[in-house]
Amino acid sequence: MTMKADTAYMLDVRNLRKYFPVYSKGVIRRQVDEIRAVDDISFRLKGGETLGIVGESGSGKTTASRAILRAIRPTGGEVWFESDRLGRVDLAQLPDKALKPLRQEMQMIFQDPFSSLNPRMTVGDIVGEPLQIHDLATGAKRRDMVAEMLEKVGLLARHMQRYPHAFSGGQRQRIGIARALIMRPKLIVADEAVSALDVSVQAQVINLLQDLQEEFKLTYLFVAHDLSVVRHICNRVAVMYLGKIVEFGSTEVIFNRPQHPYTKALLSAIPSPDPDEPLRPQMVGEIGDANRFAGHDMTPVFHED
Repeated sequence: MTMKADTAYMLDVRNLRKYFPVYSKGVIRRQVDEIRAVDDISFRLKGGETLGIVGESGSGKTTASRAILRAIRPTGGEVWFESDRLGRVDLAQLPDKALKPLRQEMQMIFQDPFSSLNPRMTVGDIVGEPLQIHDLATGAKRRDMVAEMLEKVGLLARHMQRYPHAFSGGQRQRIGIARALIMRPKLIVADEAVSALDVSVQAQVINLLQDLQEEFKLTYLFVAHDLSVVRHICNRVAVMYLGKIVEFGSTEVIFNRPQHPYTKALLSAIPSPDPDEPLRPQMVGEIGDANRFAGHDMTPVFHED
């Protein structure tokens, strides 16, 4: 699917690809194959909305989000971003040195609240480190900014002196959120941001993310496999399968009137709150099984906005 760049959108991803080479074994290594983790995906994201990217493990969700943020370099395609500092830029083509000022405008919330925080740094140093890297604040001003952000995410200013091991998983994720927001970015990529948390804590963090979105006018790219969370927080949904977007549309359409066989299979695996209603998943086989959807029309479905 090819689309023209549109300045009405904060993020305009066009024909994005990320391939990983597969090399032969032995003394002389040569490329014998490639893994198409992200294979020609396109979508657009308006400022202030939340787009969910869903699919099974191995569908390419995380690779796509990291390629968009240029945490990894795409193999091809374009990622047009409406920057306050540089105007409209193609993130896919920028040299590495040119990306630093843009990091202030786009940040990531990671999946694991335990491994994503440096255990040797205090919370104050973790949250304040982006300010130091970008020379935005020092001394008392930086401490005040960190204290304010910690309170915004439901923690206390005195927590600045503590280390990550003193906090629960939910509190650690709040620290990660504070670190992502300290520079007041406009785009946040949340990569499975609540999947490692208990269900009750998930609800608290989701509500926090929604409150922060309204307060700071944030735009979210929400990567997840929990469809109930996606249904609650997202305006639109992109369904990925084997590196491609197979269905794209509003949350209401995707969940109530899915058209693609893979989307229907995903939704069929959602358990019912009624314990007497049996689960009837339509999906069989492994994600890479060529016969998994034999006989089904696998043409991608893009619903109009």
